Amino acid sequence: MSKKLFLLDAMALVYRAHFALIARPIFTSKGVNTSALYGFTQTLLQILNEQKPTHIAVVFDTDAPTHRHREFAEYKSQRQSMPEDLSAALPSIRRMIAAFNIPLLECDGCEADDIIGTLVKEAWKHDFTSYMVTPDKDFGQLVSDRSFLYKPSRMGEGIEIMGVKEILGRWGIERTDQVVDILGLMGDASDNIPGVPGIGEKTASKLIAQFGTVENLLARTSELKGKIKETVEKHREEALLSKRLATIHCDSPVSLDIEGLRLRDRNDEAVKELCLEFEFNTIGKRLFGDDFKAGRDFGRGGAEPGNRGAEPEKKESLEPAELDFSVAAAPAPPVPSAELKSLKDVPHDYKAIRTASERADLIETLKKARRFAIAAECSHPDPKQACLTGLAFSTEPHQARFVELPSDEKEKNRIVGEFASLLQDESAEIIGHDLKQIVGVLRWTGFCVHARLFDTMLAHSLLEPDMRHSLRYLAESCLGYTPIAPPAETPASPALNLTLNPNLNPPSSSQAALEQADLALQLRDNLEPQLKQKGQEKVFYQIEAALVPALAEMEYEGIRVDARALTEFGQGLARQMADTEKSIYELAGGEFNLNSPKQLGEVLFERLKLLEKAKKTKTGQYATNEQVLQELAGTHPIVQKILDYRTASKLKSTYVDTLPTAIWLKSGRIHTSFRQASTATGRLASDNPNLQNIPIRTEQGREIRKAFVPRDENYLLLSADYSQIELRIIAALGKEAGLIEAFRQNLDIHTATAARVFGVFLHLVTPEMRRKAKMVNYGIAYGISAFGLAQRLGIPRREAAEIIEHYFAQFPGVRNYMSSTIEFAREQGYVETVTGRRRYMRDIRSSNMTVRSGAERNAINAPIQGSAADMIKIAMAHIHRELCQRKLKTRMLLQVHDELVFDLHKSEEPEVKALVEDKMKHAILLEVPIVVEIGIGQNWLEAH
Repeated sequence: MSKKLFLLDAMALVYRAHFALIARPIFTSKGVNTSALYGFTQTLLQILNEQKPTHIAVVFDTDAPTHRHREFAEYKSQRQSMPEDLSAALPSIRRMIAAFNIPLLECDGCEADDIIGTLVKEAWKHDFTSYMVTPDKDFGQLVSDRSFLYKPSRMGEGIEIMGVKEILGRWGIERTDQVVDILGLMGDASDNIPGVPGIGEKTASKLIAQFGTVENLLARTSELKGKIKETVEKHREEALLSKRLATIHCDSPVSLDIEGLRLRDRNDEAVKELCLEFEFNTIGKRLFGDDFKAGRDFGRGGAEPGNRGAEPEKKESLEPAELDFSVAAAPAPPVPSAELKSLKDVPHDYKAIRTASERADLIETLKKARRFAIAAECSHPDPKQACLTGLAFSTEPHQARFVELPSDEKEKNRIVGEFASLLQDESAEIIGHDLKQIVGVLRWTGFCVHARLFDTMLAHSLLEPDMRHSLRYLAESCLGYTPIAPPAETPASPALNLTLNPNLNPPSSSQAALEQADLALQLRDNLEPQLKQKGQEKVFYQIEAALVPALAEMEYEGIRVDARALTEFGQGLARQMADTEKSIYELAGGEFNLNSPKQLGEVLFERLKLLEKAKKTKTGQYATNEQVLQELAGTHPIVQKILDYRTASKLKSTYVDTLPTAIWLKSGRIHTSFRQASTATGRLASDNPNLQNIPIRTEQGREIRKAFVPRDENYLLLSADYSQIELRIIAALGKEAGLIEAFRQNLDIHTATAARVFGVFLHLVTPEMRRKAKMVNYGIAYGISAFGLAQRLGIPRREAAEIIEHYFAQFPGVRNYMSSTIEFAREQGYVETVTGRRRYMRDIRSSNMTVRSGAERNAINAPIQGSAADMIKIAMAHIHRELCQRKLKTRMLLQVHDELVFDLHKSEEPEVKALVEDKMKHAILLEVPIVVEIGIGQNWLEAH
């Protein structure tokens, strides 16, 4: 068998794993960030399972300085300190490596690059095929016919194995060792290697392709011309220094111990314990299947001490005796233990119900229980497309009954109708996971649910807002149980079975629904005490659970969209884009691919030279994002044209071309899906399609709202919008008398703020003063800094600092709210909305100023944004209930941030306007008056 050596560059992989998940980090139920450990473990498993190495090692850097630091003091000096979560993860990563019985190599004075280079060079002599596992491009210089650069998969991109051909093609060179010459010219920002100023990857590749090496280039600068010649000659020492710094040394004091690097069997007990300690249940199941026997005492929500796993086998040192170059095999500390079970491990009583008498008995049981869990089996995850094939009920743990439903619609409705009184009994409690999905399926089948609801997904979203809320995750983390057919990770796409096998009792396809009902019942008893303990009962019962029927009904109703109007608008946008594109080419002096950031950057910064030192992305291309273009808007007319083109293009692709495809043919309406558990602040989100972000500030964006129209000639659209609700909440939370009084006098709040901040009478406030005050008013909710305000207003930082200072002097209650909220978050670890909804601030005590500042901004904003979200949710639940009880024809259709949209029956206009305004104004009582702006029109824009 061929010998395959894999050498893993530990810190490069760990950093990569941590930052790959920085937007959505993975936390355990105890709040431990496991992103780096999870990503590293996945990479390790991918290599072991797919590449089948015969020899392997993980190589770490140490904190000791190397020859590079001695030669160039600024080497890597620009790097920020390691993120705390990542630093805390390193011991666990070392434990995982030890549990897999893989040698861990490190040596003071040597970087991991040099150790890997030395071992690869030695391995070549022993007929090994070597793989350097790292995302670091520097390793390209070591690639040969027997050594390869192995880049692990990231974000679904797949692995990349680069040999000689790929390296030569990537850099446009003749030999792989020329990679170091290219790096010498272009430098490396990640390591603070200077390179030659002004020479990027493209130019460096051309120069090395022409001259072969940095030394040859410097010896033949007479062949260069213009600025390149001047720059290279001026910075010859930097080029030589950079090449030395980028060169991987293959003569480190380490020898290849072939036997020591041989792949060995992992320590299963140690790996199992780590998987359960860090809640890597999917990995554990994949590795050990039904033998996965470690974890926590999930059922009681606490931990109980368990037996310690066997110690990992220690390896012999692979280095000369005088060097501290040993295998790390630190023993893992004791972790609690329990058992992850599945359906076959747990005694259960699941039965199918097929006859009328069996259904009658079940209904009687459910009536007596007064509370029961429910799950639906459907043919499709989308309620409006789903064919209901069965309902599962559970009243006791490990017991469930499945009611089979026929395909004949009339007979199906008759059977479901037998359960209608239970579903509509307001004194009964229905339990389930993602109940909006089930309520929606029943609504499309023709039945409404009025019983009290306990949704385990929503309960967990209040207890752990930043974590996952899928049934699988909750079952594994709370019950120590892996479902046999878990739902998908997104609430909108549960795993629903398609067929029934009448020969089984119960049918195999109904097992998922039976299990889901059973688990929901068990989870209810696990989560309900935690809601009480964390003070979340009011938020759960009065806001989230009460909102479910309203959202299900809104999804059922949908909204009518005039596809023809969108088509005509799209045609106008296309013509505008064509004209704008033509103007851009004229201003640019030639055609190029306008949708290529690379080509656009070259036009703006090389051809037109709009900036002397333009920003570049990590890939070396010029940055041409919207922020960059906005900053350049006044420098050349082409910039505004590009911004106009992008705006029109985004409108067309995101809304104009997409919305007509979302119209449900059977209803002729768009039925978006509202998500309650997807944001930590409590705000609702929507998808399929997302209607939350339809623009309103630009004239073109407003045109899209024109296409949203009433259902027929008997209706109009009514829009009800909270006026400046977040500013009113800030005033109330801070008990800020100045702002409260301005709102009570119904003054324009931005004009009133400007008058106080700039010390002038109201009638002397200029539009520019008002603009600055408005930016401060809204920026305060997000913890805006002087730097941020200066950037947004285009004013000096000193002036911005003075404006903020004057603001706080005039409105001390706002500053007091900010400081007291941050202090509360530091003491308690969370902040609360007016209703008591919590947002946990795990980084509020971080010693890293950047991380801590971000947490402080979130702490300030969460009570404001969350209280606004709670307010409109309460209003929606109350309005929906009133519309139903009064048997009105008006229907609530959409919620978009602080706005509600209704199909208003013309005959009900006075009653509905009064109802909506009353429920929205009095959803939460604050010291500041709440204003609701109501408009009515033939389309959404006209109503708004």
